[in-house]
Amino acid sequence: MTNIPPPAEELRLLDWELRQLEARRTQLLRRRAWLLGVLRSAGPAAPPSHPAGPAAPAPAPPSAQNVLLTLGGVLLTIAAIAFTVVSWGHLGIAGRSAALGVVTLAALAAPALLLRRSLRSTAEAVAGLGLALTVLDSYALRYLALPETATLGYAAGTSVVLAMLWAGYGLLLGELRLPLPTAVATAQLPLILWAGAVDAGEHAVTAALLVTAAFGAALALWATVRSVRVVAAVGGGVLGLWGAAGAGLLSLRVTDPTEAARAGVLLLFAALIVLVVAWRAKETRTAAGAAGAGGLLVVAACGGVLRTVLPPEWTVPACLVCGVALLAAVRTALPRPVRIGAAGASAVVQGFAVLWALPVTAVALIGPLGWATRIWTGAPRDARAALLVEPPLSHPLLAPLVLATVAAVLLMVSGALSRGSASLGPLFGSGAAAYPVIRYGAGALVWAAGVALPSALGLPYAAGLAAQMTVAAILLIVAARATSTASALTASALALVSSVSVAFLSLPTEAATLGTLGALTALCLAACAWTARRPPSTPGGAAAGAAAPAPHGPGAVALTACAALAYATALVCAMRGGLRPEHIGLTVLAVPALAAFAAARLGPHPAALPVEIMAAASGGLALTLTVAHTPTLALALALCGLIAAGTALRPDRRPVGYAAVALLLLASWVRLASWEVVTPEAYTLPATVPALLIGLLRRRRDPEVSSWVAYGPGLALTLLPSLAATWGDPHWQRPLLLGVAALTLTLTGARHRLRAPLVLGGTVLALDALHELAPYLVQVAGVLPRWLPPALAGLLLLAVGATYEQRLRDARRLRNALGRMH
Repeated sequence: MTNIPPPAEELRLLDWELRQLEARRTQLLRRRAWLLGVLRSAGPAAPPSHPAGPAAPAPAPPSAQNVLLTLGGVLLTIAAIAFTVVSWGHLGIAGRSAALGVVTLAALAAPALLLRRSLRSTAEAVAGLGLALTVLDSYALRYLALPETATLGYAAGTSVVLAMLWAGYGLLLGELRLPLPTAVATAQLPLILWAGAVDAGEHAVTAALLVTAAFGAALALWATVRSVRVVAAVGGGVLGLWGAAGAGLLSLRVTDPTEAARAGVLLLFAALIVLVVAWRAKETRTAAGAAGAGGLLVVAACGGVLRTVLPPEWTVPACLVCGVALLAAVRTALPRPVRIGAAGASAVVQGFAVLWALPVTAVALIGPLGWATRIWTGAPRDARAALLVEPPLSHPLLAPLVLATVAAVLLMVSGALSRGSASLGPLFGSGAAAYPVIRYGAGALVWAAGVALPSALGLPYAAGLAAQMTVAAILLIVAARATSTASALTASALALVSSVSVAFLSLPTEAATLGTLGALTALCLAACAWTARRPPSTPGGAAAGAAAPAPHGPGAVALTACAALAYATALVCAMRGGLRPEHIGLTVLAVPALAAFAAARLGPHPAALPVEIMAAASGGLALTLTVAHTPTLALALALCGLIAAGTALRPDRRPVGYAAVALLLLASWVRLASWEVVTPEAYTLPATVPALLIGLLRRRRDPEVSSWVAYGPGLALTLLPSLAATWGDPHWQRPLLLGVAALTLTLTGARHRLRAPLVLGGTVLALDALHELAPYLVQVAGVLPRWLPPALAGLLLLAVGATYEQRLRDARRLRNALGRMH
């Protein structure tokens, strides 16, 4: 049981403990002061040690040792070079041989002793010095005994000897890491130096590069030492790229089939090297990349030979055939990375072929735009002349053939994927992600070929126009019957591009223009009506082998609807029949009216908003056409306001009512301007009265609405223009009426505690009174002495300053009073 002492006893114990702690603290402070004095008298103190926690890691000695040894080796090598080059002539033959021989043998033998004592870093540094001395020995030998030997030939032979010597030295002292990689790097020089020594031709030099690259690739694949593999891979890769590029340049420069075949053999040799690397490589990416490079080299070899045999414009189609032939490797039993690389090489070749052919399609699409400045000037002789631009190829028919070939390949691949091909499945995984991309790409290429074909064939103008119209119609049908959102959007976008080109292509004659625009309007309306009746779909496309197609979304509906409105507007403008522009503008208003009706029928469909935006654009065009005739412009504005008001009747389009009011108000203003009415109140009062009535109704429904929101816009619409007119009006009627109206508004605002009428009315009343009193003030100012106005201003400032606190309180009370108003 614990005995608790009485409070007096416990307090005595606490005091005693505190005195003991204070005495101990004083003792420690004295000892600390004495230690500081000793340290100051002994000099700068070392950093305090850390008694607790793990000791800080010391710098690793091997790193510093390696740096020192490397610097020592470099300095010794520089000294040896300086001795050999500069001081060589001061010694005799025996001295020279003895000096270099002794130093070299000592440098090469020392690492063995150092390795026995576990001084590996030192051994590496001394071995590097020994390797450098062997190079100096070879230089000294040529300088002394073989001065007439050709430089490149001697360098080739020396590199062979040194590579063998260093390789044997590295194998003898297997713990050294420097000799073997150095031997591998040196072994890649002899053949190239020999080719330069014998003045071999370009083909021989390229062959030497490729043979050396093959040697490096073999070492990189089969060597067991990692450093040897890395050096061999880097050297072989660099030399292989150099040799392949040289062989490609040779193939491009020659025009004789025999020379092209020689260059092709070099390219095939390079392809063989990278294909062996692809076959033996362990990493999938490395193997696939090497296989793809090999496939491209095979195509380059075959294409280089075919280029010298066929006409120049057939080179790309011939290379395309070779690239398509690479796909045969996909169905073989080759390793999967090799097949992936072959497919990738084929895809690259086909992609370049498509890029070569697409300018013809681009010209076929963009060329007709030039008819915008030559409307109804007469039909051209054929579809090629209708482009107004020369095709980029001398034989433009090759472009659609290339595009159709690539499209056929893509369709075959997509068909194989949809059937679950065992050979293509491993390349594309399940095929679900690649299938839509391949299918849409094939469709786009078929469309590009179809667009380029009429001008490439040189069809008659009418036949070419009909063919382009057929392409647009087919695309619209595809969009209407599409089973996925992506396919519907793709077909609609391509159809829109084709239809724009066809619309410009029809401009040479009036009959072609009217017929084409009418057909495009009907086709787009039909496609829009067909797709609008279908329920919205999921955003994804149909995958390969899907059981049931999914209906698509509103994107295609929006595109086709907007296109229909645009072509309808253009058709109405083209059917001018001798009408003046302002009358054409009135007829164009039928398009936004019908569009507003169609948008109302669409209801909550997402395509309704794009249709309404396009209708607004058509209305803007109509107003632009009528702007030159003021009465017609007023009528057009009124009709646009009625269309907007009809749209605002829909519950989800209430904000359009503001646009309707603005258009109707603007119509009245334009009509007044056409009547040469200059009184501003005639423009503002028709808007002010309805605005105030609407504000009054809103305040009755919701008394908490601010008076600035309810009455501010309507009052400002009349008061501010009238005030501006008053300041330039020499008569008295307008200032009087404006002052009476402003006074009435001020009193009404004060009576009903409404901030907007009070502030606006009071401000306008004050400014109106200032305008009326201004002449008298000017006269009084002219009579008064010049010193009086500054004196009055000074007194006013003194008075305000003396009663500043009171004025500040008054301002705050006024602000609070206004804040309590609505």
